[in-house]
Amino acid sequence: MIESFFEYEFLQNAALTGVMIGFVAPLLGVFIVVRRLSLIADALSHITLTGIAASLLLEKKVTGLNNLNPVYMGMVFSVGGAVLIEQLRKVYKHYEELAIPIILSGGIGLGVILISLADGFNTDLFSYLFGSVTAVSRDNMWTVAIITAAVLVIVILFYKELFVLSFDEEHASISGVNGKWIHFLFIVMVALVIASAMQIVGILLVSALMTLPVAAALRIARSFKQTIVLSIVFGEVAVIFGLFSSYHLSVPPGGTIVMLAIIQLILAMGYKKIMAQKWLKGETA
Repeated sequence: MIESFFEYEFLQNAALTGVMIGFVAPLLGVFIVVRRLSLIADALSHITLTGIAASLLLEKKVTGLNNLNPVYMGMVFSVGGAVLIEQLRKVYKHYEELAIPIILSGGIGLGVILISLADGFNTDLFSYLFGSVTAVSRDNMWTVAIITAAVLVIVILFYKELFVLSFDEEHASISGVNGKWIHFLFIVMVALVIASAMQIVGILLVSALMTLPVAAALRIARSFKQTIVLSIVFGEVAVIFGLFSSYHLSVPPGGTIVMLAIIQLILAMGYKKIMAQKWLKGETA
């Protein structure tokens, strides 16, 4: 793949996009996991699927929309889903977690209807569901680059606010942090990253890239910042080797990336157990 990387543009697009997604998805995933919002990635990924299905339907049924990029429609639906989740959280003030399954269920239901109207599953839809090495265009790569840069800048600028909100929303409110605005900005970032990551990991598996590296990092990290660093490292390793394996095995990259992330998690859990046993032996000695 290293030699092919310099020969084929689609591999360059996939590799560079994968590296960016492997960085930004676990970065946001740390805050998602700590805030116990892991399911929000699933909800927004299903809304993104609805946007993809809507784009494919419009492409088939409406003349003049043959060149409509499904990625952008997916982003619109994903951000729209994020906004709806925030609105529902306000409606159900004492049951805010209900907003996520409501949007998730709605996304699945509408997605199934639109997929059926678009004449069911086809090669294009399959690549969005499970990822594809060949599906990433140069335009999509630059879109991911812009989103990655924006997320990085926002996280750096609002790191303290995001950190405080992740562990103690009441303290953040007392300290003068505009929690509602920061959370809204955060959930929109998550929506954009999920929509942009679907061509590499796939809509049905993108939430795994935001949570599995974090789960592995939490087993061995000793601080919040170390959790972020290790999550990004695990995410990059899973994406890079997952793309490499996908190319040589001729299978969708989403599956290989997720399975590598699962292996990392198992190894991290094993390492934690071994270190705990060594500590106990040293304590009893």
